[in-house]
Amino acid sequence: MADPKPSISPHVTPDGRYFVVRGRLWRATNPNLSDDERERLVKDLMTARRAVKSAKGDAEYLRKARSDVDVAKVLLGERGPVWWTDGSPDFNRKMVKNTPYRGWYKAISKDEPPP
Repeated sequence: MADPKPSISPHVTPDGRYFVVRGRLWRATNPNLSDDERERLVKDLMTARRAVKSAKGDAEYLRKARSDVDVAKVLLGERGPVWWTDGSPDFNRKMVKNTPYRGWYKAISKDEPPP
């Protein structure tokens, strides 16, 4: 039986800083992390996301779980201070069409970035 959700790899910017989902840039994981550290942090992130999902009705547990998600994402480099050192601005969560990556995205996409 075919997988109902096909796996589609998102486009990654040429500098490796972002990937694009539905026309929006999302900061990539810091490539300078060791494989062991990245694996540990991803496990922590997945544990925290499961805790968020299971926190129904418990506001304190939900707050803690969301905080744990945030901590893991900051340590992975996906939130918080940028992991690159050249002084380039952060375009995390911005529409790609409103960033310097617009031309690159238009060139690799079949369609114009969404409005």
